[in-house]
Amino acid sequence: MAQLVDWDLAAATARKLRRAGPRVTYAEAAAVVADLRRLTDEAAGHVSDYTGLRSQVDHPPVRVVDRADWAGVNIAGLREVVTPLMSQLAGDRAPDSGFGATVGSRVTGVQAGTVLAYLSGKVLGQYEVFTGEPGQLLLVAPNIVEAERKLAADPRDFRLWVCLHEVTHRLQFTAVPWLRGHFLSEVKAFVEAARSDGVPLAERLRAGVSALADAARNPDSRASVLDVVQTPAQRAVLDRLTAVMTLLEGHAEFVMDGVGPEVVPSVAEIRRKFDRRRQAANPLEKAIRRLLGVEVKLRQYAEGRSFVHAVVEQVGMAGFNKVYESAETLPRFPEITDPSAWVARVHGPVPA
Repeated sequence: MAQLVDWDLAAATARKLRRAGPRVTYAEAAAVVADLRRLTDEAAGHVSDYTGLRSQVDHPPVRVVDRADWAGVNIAGLREVVTPLMSQLAGDRAPDSGFGATVGSRVTGVQAGTVLAYLSGKVLGQYEVFTGEPGQLLLVAPNIVEAERKLAADPRDFRLWVCLHEVTHRLQFTAVPWLRGHFLSEVKAFVEAARSDGVPLAERLRAGVSALADAARNPDSRASVLDVVQTPAQRAVLDRLTAVMTLLEGHAEFVMDGVGPEVVPSVAEIRRKFDRRRQAANPLEKAIRRLLGVEVKLRQYAEGRSFVHAVVEQVGMAGFNKVYESAETLPRFPEITDPSAWVARVHGPVPA
C-alpha cells in the first residue's frame, strides 16, 4: 500500500536543498553549541523570575541542531499530523496502491522536503510538541550564527536574546502541563473538521488555489497554504489555534524584551536591526512567506506582544498569568486585538 507522503524522500529532499550554513571551524561550532546550552540554562532563570511561572514537569535538555536535524525532527512531527489530515481529506479511504499512488506520494514528499528546506534556513529555535511529551526545545545553531553575523550583533547578547524567547515557549508548556494536550486536541479537531461540510476535495482545492492567487496579488492578504484545506468548521478551529499561537508568540516576544534590558546590554540595537531584517525580505521571499503562512506568524509576534503588554498594564503579570489557568481563560480570537474584552471576561470590571 502506498503512503500519502514519501517521508524518506521528504527528508532527503530537505537535506539536498537546504542552504549551506555559515563557515565555521570545528572548534567554533563546538563553542557555539556549548554557549547555547549554557545560555539556555541562564535564560531559564531569568524567564521564570520575570513571568512568575515555574515548570511543573521534567523536560529534556535543549537540543542544539543543524538545519538537516531540524528538518528531520519536523518531518517526524508532520508524519504524525499531516498523514491523518490527508487521509480524512481523501474520505477516510486507504490510499490506493500502484504506480500512480507511488508517484503521488513521491511528488508530495518532494514538495514537503522543499518547504522544510526553505524553513530550515530561517528558524532560529522552536519548541517542538508533536514528537513526544512534554516536547523538546530546538536551537538551530547555523541560523543563529548566520543571523548574528548579518546583524553585526554581539554573539553573546544575540544568543541570550534568542534563548530568552525560546525558553519562554518551553516554560509555557512545562509550567502549564495541560497546554500541550489542549493544543494537540485542537489539531485533531482541525483534522476531523476537514470533511464536515461535504464539499468535494477538488472544489475545496480550487477555492484554495484562488485564495493563494489573491494572496500573491494582495500584499495585505492573510491567505496561506492552510486555505487549501479549510472547511468552515476548520476555520472555526483555526481561529482558536491562531489565538493560542498568537498568545504564545506574543508572550515570548514580551518576555524577551522585558528581560532583555537587564541582561542583554545591546538589546535595543539587536531589536531594531532584527525587526528591520524581518521587514526587508525581497519580493520573492515575501511571496513564499505568505504562501507558507510565515507572514501570518510574523503578524502573530506583533499582535500577540500588543495583547500581552495591554493585559499586563491593566492587571499585572499575575493577572495576565490567569490566561494559563484553563482552556476557558485562553484568549478568544477577537480578544487578541481587544485585550480589554479578555480582561473583562476573565477578571471582571477593572477600576480605571
